[in-house]
Amino acid sequence: MAQETFAFTSSALRSLRLQRELLEQEDRRRALARESATRRFLPVSPRPPLTPPRRPQYCRDPAVHNALYTGDLLRIKSIFKDETTTNLIMETVSEELVWSPEQGLWVLSPRRQQTSALRIAAGRGYGDCARHLLLRGAEVDAVVGGRAPLHDSAAAPRPDCVRLLLAFGADPNLLSAEGSAPLHLCTAPDSLPCAELLLAHGARVNLGTRDRQLTALHVAARQGLVAHVELYLRHGADPARRSRQGETPLNAACAAAERPEDAERYYRVAERLLAANADPRAAGRKDHTPLHNACGNGQLRLARLLLRHGADATVPNCAGYTPMDCALHAVEEYRHQRPEQTIALLLDHGAGPVHPKMLKFCCRHPPALEVVLNAFDRIPPAESWVGAVPPALWEEHRDFYASAARMAGQPRRLQHLAR
Repeated sequence: MAQETFAFTSSALRSLRLQRELLEQEDRRRALARESATRRFLPVSPRPPLTPPRRPQYCRDPAVHNALYTGDLLRIKSIFKDETTTNLIMETVSEELVWSPEQGLWVLSPRRQQTSALRIAAGRGYGDCARHLLLRGAEVDAVVGGRAPLHDSAAAPRPDCVRLLLAFGADPNLLSAEGSAPLHLCTAPDSLPCAELLLAHGARVNLGTRDRQLTALHVAARQGLVAHVELYLRHGADPARRSRQGETPLNAACAAAERPEDAERYYRVAERLLAANADPRAAGRKDHTPLHNACGNGQLRLARLLLRHGADATVPNCAGYTPMDCALHAVEEYRHQRPEQTIALLLDHGAGPVHPKMLKFCCRHPPALEVVLNAFDRIPPAESWVGAVPPALWEEHRDFYASAARMAGQPRRLQHLAR
C-alpha cells in the first residue's frame, strides 16, 4: 500500500524547531538538577594521607656506639651524614638476673637500653660532635630512652652543650618520661650555669614535675644548693608552692638536712627561704612542720632559726608527735651533736614536759635525760626508762642514774649531776 505524505508549511516547521529546543533545554535542566543532587549525597573525597611518621631505625653496632661515647668526631662525620643516620636509635641489649616466680629461680633476661646519638654527645660534653649531628638533621627534642638531649646535658652538667641545644631550638620545658624538665635535673652545685641558661631561654621556674609536682626550688632546697635557691627566687620562684604531698621548699630543706657536715648549707638555704616569706609553720607530709624535721635531724641552729621566725614548738604531727618528741627520738643517733641543747631550746619556746614513756629514747645520753627530767615538777618514776640503760653506761654514770631513780616522785633537783 502506498505511503501517504504531506508537506509542512514554514510556520509549522518553525513551531516544531522551537518545541524541540524547549524540550532540549528542559532535558538539560533536569540533567543538571540530577547531577547536583547526586553530587550532594556523594561522600566527600578523602584528603590525601599525611606523610606517615618515620619508622624508627635501630643501630646496635658497637663500633658506632664507641665512636659516639669517645667523641671521635672524624668517625662520627663519616657515619652520620644525613637526617636518617643522625636520628638512629642507639640500642644495647644486656643480660640481667631477674627473679622468675613461675620457675622459682633467678633467670637471665634481656635488658634493652635506648638512647640517641645526640643524647650521647650532648650528655658527655662533645660539643663539636653534637653540632655536627644537629647540622645533619638530628631532632633536638627527640625523647629516646626516656630523655631528650637537653635533659642529659643539664643533668651532666654540660653548659656548653646546653647553650648549643637551646640555640638550635630545644624546648627548656620539655618533660622527660619520668616527668622532669631540664631545670629539675640541675641537682649538682656546678649545674648553676645550666640553670641560668635554661631560665634565660624561657624555662618556667615554677613548673612542677608531672607526678610529684616538685618545682626547681623544691629540688634545689632538698639538695642544699644555696646559689640555685637564690637564682630561682630572683626569677620569681614561689617559696609557698606545695608538692603533691603538701611539701614546701622549706619542708624539703629541713627534711634533707640529715648529716652534720651539711648543716651549714641547709641553714643558709632555710635562711634564704624564710627571707622570701616562706612559712615556718607549713605542715607537709604526715603533718611534719619544718621544725619537726629539723629536730628529728638534730639540727640545733636550724631549729633556732625556725623558732626565731615563729615556728610552733608544741604542734603535733599526724602521729601525735611534737618537735620535742622528734628531738628525743634523735638523741641516740645525734648524741655527738649536743641534743640536750635542742631539747632545752624547745623547752624555752613553750614545749611542755614529755610523756614518761619517751624517756627511754634519751636515757642513754645523761645530759639529755637531765634536761628532760628537770622539766617535770616532780621526777617521774624510773620504770619507764631504767631498763633501757646498758649496764656499762650505768656504771659510768652511776651517781646520776642512781640519783634519778631514787628521786622518783620528789621535786626536781638534778641540775648539774650529769655534767
